[in-house]
Amino acid sequence: MAEFVHEIDEGGVRTIRIERPEAHNAFNEVVIAELTAAMHAAGEDASVRVVVLASSGPHFSAGADIPWMKRMVDYSREENLADSRTMAAMFRAIRECRRPVIARVHGACYGGGVGLVAACDLSVAVAEATFALTEVKLGILPAVISPYVTERIGPGQMRRYALTAERFDAAEARRIGLVSEVVADEAGLDERIGFFTRLMLKNGPEAMDHCKRVLRDIQPVDWDAVTEITVQRIADRRVSAEGQDGLKAFLEKRPAAWLGEGARA
Repeated sequence: MAEFVHEIDEGGVRTIRIERPEAHNAFNEVVIAELTAAMHAAGEDASVRVVVLASSGPHFSAGADIPWMKRMVDYSREENLADSRTMAAMFRAIRECRRPVIARVHGACYGGGVGLVAACDLSVAVAEATFALTEVKLGILPAVISPYVTERIGPGQMRRYALTAERFDAAEARRIGLVSEVVADEAGLDERIGFFTRLMLKNGPEAMDHCKRVLRDIQPVDWDAVTEITVQRIADRRVSAEGQDGLKAFLEKRPAAWLGEGARA
């Protein structure tokens, strides 16, 4: 049985839920492996018509797990490449799942959590949800998730939010295209997701599969190439002097070197 990623089937809808509320549903090696496997399995199961990606507790996902980040600081470039490739495979498993995938978003959605949302086909968020691409604050960059987020929000908005690392709310997330719908509360969240799943359950499952495929195929992006570029870039940044200092500063709760003596992040 999976440790952190659990599944519930109901009437052709499979809910894949990340259950690490004590860690704000941040992902580590185990979550990445389990979520990747769950998405592949859902796509190959004929009884599954729609997938809902959800999480337990008050937050959707805070991105990378702190203990995982502590281990990552000491990785070699080759280990960072291997680690980044497994994470990239998770996002591709979501985006290329043969079933429509809907993200159920609440609370904080930061860093890699934004990538999870962007990789889904649709997403519904509560109004109080908050979003941020925080990587540059740590001296690294949102490399692996960048193709998915840029596909959603466009290059201009990606430059703004990736470079400022500012937080934005669900209304802004909808305005820029990251999320599809915004609702007042979690009851509305489930109602709206139910609306979308009911629509999709009326559609031909093979037609939706091929629809997803043709929409991927007409995009002017070589996903194998961009995946390799992004994993190389994040591996380089993680082992760079600035990346090492930024990650260590975050873990040690001190200002990074570029902030100067006594500065606050």
